[in-house]
Amino acid sequence: MRPTGPLATIRNRAAAVAYPVFYRLPRGLRRWLVRRVAPTYTVGAVVLLYDIDQAGDRTGQLLLLRQPGNRGWSLPAGLLDRGERPIDGAARELAEETGVELTTGQLTPATPNAVIHHHGRWVDVVFEAQAPATETTLRVDGAEVHDAAWHPLADLPPLSRATARLLAHYGISSPHTPLDPQPTSGQPDQPGPA
Repeated sequence: MRPTGPLATIRNRAAAVAYPVFYRLPRGLRRWLVRRVAPTYTVGAVVLLYDIDQAGDRTGQLLLLRQPGNRGWSLPAGLLDRGERPIDGAARELAEETGVELTTGQLTPATPNAVIHHHGRWVDVVFEAQAPATETTLRVDGAEVHDAAWHPLADLPPLSRATARLLAHYGISSPHTPLDPQPTSGQPDQPGPA
């Protein structure tokens, strides 16, 4: 339903004047103006990597990382490079942080696929994948990631706050990481990468 009344009429008249003026401006100036008024978000890719058995069924374990400066465990994740597709960024970050190399065909969009962190102004594009822990060699660089390990979903270790909030969107929690009450929008309220 469109707003009605005097305020809507004023808004419509202002738009009728402003849009033609805006579109006559040089393209560079229009882009500059849009960047000044439109909200911007940082976009990252996150991977939920589940362990599977020889039959291809999930065993109930999730791959987590210990990173410097984080009090809890986190997920393989990172910022997208400019122009990079989220699925490519997810595969790249997984390989860089854990040594696990999967093709983009082995990654599937999680549901929900994107988690918007309004207060931190970032978006996590989340993918799921499966790999057998017994046959997967984990390699960490010791600088960006100190440790990578499989953990049972039923008893996850303490998680970083951002990771705990992200996993809550998928019905996953850690008994060692209580969450603060969520805002009424149901979105996370603290900035920070997963």
